[in-house]
Order: sequence, then structure tokens, then C-alpha cells
Amino acid sequence: MQVTVESTGTLERKLRIELPVQRIEEEVDSRLKAVGKKAKIKGFRPGKVPARVVRQRYGKQIREEVLADLMQKTYSDAVTQKKLQPAGAPRIEEQNEDGGTFKYVATLEVMPEIKLAGIDKLKIEKPDVSIDDSDLDAMIDKLREQKATWAEVDRPSRDGDRVVCDFTGTLKGEPIQGGTGTSVPVELGQGQMLADFEKGLTGVKAGDDTTFKVKFPKDYHAEDLQGKKVDFAVHVQRVEEKTLPDVDDAFAELFNVTEGGIEKFRADVRENMEREARTKIKGDLREQVMSGLLDANPFEIPNTLKHQEMHAMQHEAMHRMGVEDHSQAPPMEQFAEAAEKRVRLGLLLRQLIADEKLTLDEARLRAHVEELCAGYESADEMVDMYLKSPDIRRQIEPAALEQVAVDWLIEHGKVKPRKVGFTEYMNS
Repeated sequence: MQVTVESTGTLERKLRIELPVQRIEEEVDSRLKAVGKKAKIKGFRPGKVPARVVRQRYGKQIREEVLADLMQKTYSDAVTQKKLQPAGAPRIEEQNEDGGTFKYVATLEVMPEIKLAGIDKLKIEKPDVSIDDSDLDAMIDKLREQKATWAEVDRPSRDGDRVVCDFTGTLKGEPIQGGTGTSVPVELGQGQMLADFEKGLTGVKAGDDTTFKVKFPKDYHAEDLQGKKVDFAVHVQRVEEKTLPDVDDAFAELFNVTEGGIEKFRADVRENMEREARTKIKGDLREQVMSGLLDANPFEIPNTLKHQEMHAMQHEAMHRMGVEDHSQAPPMEQFAEAAEKRVRLGLLLRQLIADEKLTLDEARLRAHVEELCAGYESADEMVDMYLKSPDIRRQIEPAALEQVAVDWLIEHGKVKPRKVGFTEYMNS
């Protein structure tokens, strides 16, 4: 077998492979003999079919199979011989026989050679998040909102009330798409509806029929309504006032805190806030590290890997959207930029893991799984189940090892702490 390599791009290679036709014919003859021993052809006893008949009946098919198998093997041998790292399957072309030689060309993309740079210059700002009593009180107020009750009142509506109404919107006398509602609850002051709509519902009472204009913003998602003034006719069914629960032991029980009362509840809320902050900090640090790593290490990626990632992201989107019909899938092109970033980061982290010989021990894996399961009532049981399942471990281990690499980068970068309050940080 003779092999030559031609570089036709930064990562594209053409392998020109030649092998003797005799090798093909010998394999064809061998397989025809094996088939002849088992072939059942009308007019002949099994094992007694003449070789000429066997070749006439099966020769073309077997030759195609032999060529396919030999090309697969010789391509693999050629890649090893030339020390190439394919990024994906090759494209086989230009097959021909010339005298006693069979030739073909395999076009492939190879993995890029990566030499990591700029790691010691990575600038990382690490949030130092504090949770004071005002942050805790604000969070508890949000939880009180979740348990609010509503009671009908006989007075004009005001900010904070809920107006339950029927409405119809028209533009130049014609109903607008999506502009009709029945028994719709609108909480005033929450930005649930456009500002003009909420303004029109302020000061109304149960049984009122009113009309008002609503100006739609210039960047509204429906182009035919952008910047337009729409007439709304509204019938008010009722006005409701909100009552928040007192922060006491009974309130704590609403969140399954049956022992320890409100003090235990406050401790649990703070613990959840700390967990949320840690999760956001971890994500922020990862984003900073990844952005810095990308900026410091520009390189071309194989189109093969990019296309595979685009396809995977398209299917992820279909799953999230509940779409099964591929014709209804979002176009793959919209994932191109994100897919390229994913592939580039994956290759950089893989190189870092190889260069620094980073490994994932059982303690790091357990810590990763505990983070995944934190917040669930049966967290300990879930952790044990995940760690005992070989299939789940195989799914989790790559992400856990990747986090080891991220932590290593943070440790070797230039970290600057930044003090910030919980509410400010979580809203940023």
C-alpha cells in the first residue's frame, strides 16, 4: 500500500491511497469460495455449484463488499501511518483502477494542534457575596407574595390590586390578533400588561365598562402593532385586594417547616440564598475563564465538529420546545456561533486536561453530584443512586472533569475579589 498526504487547507487533508488489484482479487476469490460452499442455486446441489456460476451470481456484490472493507481498513492504516488525527469520517472519492493498481482519495479534516497560551494572564473577578438581614427580609417578602390571598373589594382599583376583566382590542375598528381576553386577572403595578393598559384599569370598580387607548412600543414583537395606538373596550368583573400572610410559625408551615418555627424557616431561606449565590458565582467564574481562554487562544476548528454540534443543539432546542417534526425545527444556521464556541472550548479544555494530566477522583465526583442534587428533599438518596449507577456516572463524569479544569484555571489565573450584596448581585 502506498500513501501520500496533501494539505488542501488549514485542517483539510487529502490521502491518496494505492493498493494492488491482486489483493482485491484474492479476497474476492476467497469470499466466493466460502459463498459457493453454502450457496443454494436452483439446479445445483449445495456445495456443488460451479465457481463460474457463483461468480456470475455473487461476484459484483462481493467485489463491492471487499472494496468497502479494504478501503475502510487501508484508510485506518494510512491515518496511523501518517500520524493523523481525524476530526470525523472521511469523504471517499476518485476511485479507479489503473492497470494492476486500485487508487482512491480520502478527504478528511484533522484535529487542530493546540498550544495553550495566556493562562497565567487570565483576569478573573470573583464576587464576594454577603447576605444581610435586609436581603433575607426581601426574599421572605417574595415568598409571602407567593402565598398571598385575594379578596373582592367594593372600591376603585389602585396600585397593587388585581382587576379581573374582559377586553377587546381594535385597530381602526378591526380586532387585533391576540387582543381579546375573558376573565383575565391583571395585577396593577407588576408590569404584567403594557403601561397604558394598567393605567386604564386604575380607578375602575366592579361592573364598570370603559374604553381607553394603548400605545404599543416601537419594538413590539408584532410588527403590525409597533408604535400603533389600539382602542380597548373593557368590562370589569371585579376588583380584588391582596393580603400577605404574617411571618410567623404558621407561615413557616406553608413551606413544610414543621419544627423550629420561623427561626428555622429563616435559616432555611438563608441557606437557599447562599446556595443560589454559589451557583451564580460558579457560573460567572466559568464564563470569565472561558472568555479569557478563548480570547488568548484563537484557532480554526474542524467544520465536521461544528456541524455535529449545530445538529446536537438543534435537537436540544426541539426537545425543549416539545417539537418532534423535524420540518418544524429551528434552522441549524442559528446555532452556528454558539456551536463554534462550544467546540472551541471543548478542545481547549481537553488540551488543558491532557497537558496538566488532570484527573477526576471520587471525592470531586461526589462533590459535583452533591451540587446537582442540593435542594431536593431526598438529596442524600439521589447522590447515592447517581454514584452507584454506571450509566449515570458516565453521563456526569465529563462535566465533573471539565469543572476540575475550570477550577485549575481559576487557581492559576489572576483573581481579584469584589464585595457585593446578595440582592444587587443576583439582580445583575
